[in-house]
Amino acid sequence: MSMVRFEGVTKRYSDGRSGSKEALSQVDFELAKGEFAFLTGHSGAGKSTLLKLMMQMERPSKGQVYVDGVSLNTMKASQVPYLRRKIGVVFQNHQLLFDRTVFDNVALPLLIAGYQPAEAARRVRAALDSVGLLGFEHRNPIELSGGEQQRVGIARAVVNKPKLLLADEPTGNLDPELSEEIMNLFLRFQQVGVTVLIATHDIALIERMGHRRLVLDHGRLYEHSTQHASSAGDDHGL
Repeated sequence: MSMVRFEGVTKRYSDGRSGSKEALSQVDFELAKGEFAFLTGHSGAGKSTLLKLMMQMERPSKGQVYVDGVSLNTMKASQVPYLRRKIGVVFQNHQLLFDRTVFDNVALPLLIAGYQPAEAARRVRAALDSVGLLGFEHRNPIELSGGEQQRVGIARAVVNKPKLLLADEPTGNLDPELSEEIMNLFLRFQQVGVTVLIATHDIALIERMGHRRLVLDHGRLYEHSTQHASSAGDDHGL
């Protein structure tokens, strides 16, 4: 069964005049449960739009989007928070709160979801342990290196034990060695059943890793490789 499925998805935006611009055009693809894939393409190709459609931050102008077997087209506003709990998101610029501790940054999704403090604390420690930052709970993110800040962002993304992990240029500000370390973290999550989709411009990194590549070109999606990462099942060991 697929974790993500796009069927004939087109997304148009008003261009501020009488017409509209197509950010995505007739996009069809599937991501299997437990799959690891890259999304690439030129600046403005539609990568961010595609990710936003999965998170229900945008709705398609045409076509159907499914996440974990559920049609997002018919989803009510009250159901969106439950969808987003299934999805972890990692950003290039971390989007950390520098007036809060590492613990508080990672705990934020759990507090929003209404977890009890003891359970939230357990999950935060487990998430930090999974990215090699156990013991950093009381540090301020501003004290950390760029790679460590990105790890905090990843811990926050996985603290809810998501089924789907999306990353938008997660290594854009990191050197090659740190980029490799961050990618290995994503692979570890995929190996315990999380579906991972990483949007990146780093073609050299993609080619070294050898996973499936989805390429956007002016809103149209092409398969660069038919190689699929093997599914690791649905059991989450995070």
